Amino acid sequence: MQIASVGTAFPPHRYTQTHIAETLVARWGDKLPEPRLLTRLHANCGVDTRYFVLPIERYPELHGFKQTNDEWITAAVELGQTAVERALTPLGLTPADISAIFFASVTGIASPTIDARLINKMPFPTHVKRTPIFGLGCVAGAAGIARASDYLAGHPAEIVLLLSVELCSLTWQDDDQSVANLISCGLFGDGCAAVILAGEEAVLPSPPTRAPAILATRSTFYRHTEHVMGWDIRDTGFRIVLSPDVPRVVLENLRGDVDSFLAEQNLTLADIKSWIFHSGGPKVLEATEKALDLPPEALALSWKSLREVGNLSAASVLCVLEDTLKNHPGEPGSYSILAAMGPAFCLELVLLQW
Repeated sequence: MQIASVGTAFPPHRYTQTHIAETLVARWGDKLPEPRLLTRLHANCGVDTRYFVLPIERYPELHGFKQTNDEWITAAVELGQTAVERALTPLGLTPADISAIFFASVTGIASPTIDARLINKMPFPTHVKRTPIFGLGCVAGAAGIARASDYLAGHPAEIVLLLSVELCSLTWQDDDQSVANLISCGLFGDGCAAVILAGEEAVLPSPPTRAPAILATRSTFYRHTEHVMGWDIRDTGFRIVLSPDVPRVVLENLRGDVDSFLAEQNLTLADIKSWIFHSGGPKVLEATEKALDLPPEALALSWKSLREVGNLSAASVLCVLEDTLKNHPGEPGSYSILAAMGPAFCLELVLLQW
């Protein structure tokens, strides 16, 4: 099976990190005991610009979870349709060619889910199989690829879609001036990514010039780490849980898990020619580089994505994947690792060969 294409979509409102910080300082006013702390935290997030689903001046008008979630549903459908079309078109495919949809998000809730709403707008088959995924957070992009590949192992003639829409700006909490929320408001952005995966026997009308095959995947759960990352769900919506322990968990676990995963495939770190990592933030990327003894340029695309769009939760690693496919594909026969970590705390690894 192979990853055939990726399409991305972003909202129309793009702001510099400086402008966002200045706006929040003015918006929260007396709620901030030390406004310079917010400015400093935002400056250290490794982010230059981010996209927001609404004009930045409109966010104070949102009150309560229903209003923000309604905005999430409307925008998720619109962005999702655009990303899906951008992923399908280069392959000569239409929605009618898709046999299964995996949908991942952690920034809003809908029932019927966003994938169901897209089926009513786009000509997907009546019998398309749907797997909505909620709660995996940042790891869901990599986990979605892994679960889609599990499906294709049993349906090798089919073509499947993974769609992730993350509108993190709609989770901001006006009554929370904790360091975790200040960092969250400086790190996360809005965006969407769609991935087309094809089984070994699937026929693509316009196959890609170079597409990586999925050789193996591994999921790893770190017990009793639920305090590290996630949501505290309240009447006002999603309140961030973000512990400074995240880099420590990476440093203590990542190398051993990657080594053992590769050993099962008779490979070592030296065999991996490129790394497609979730853009979790500067401390997470630095911990990843240190844990794996990577050279400075190894995670260049992850750092670039972080600078240009911020952390997009589940969609981030898929944006890095798009950049890799379009601009930095591997040499024939070479290996890559696609990976992300997220709430639980947990790790998802995907071994690719070009």
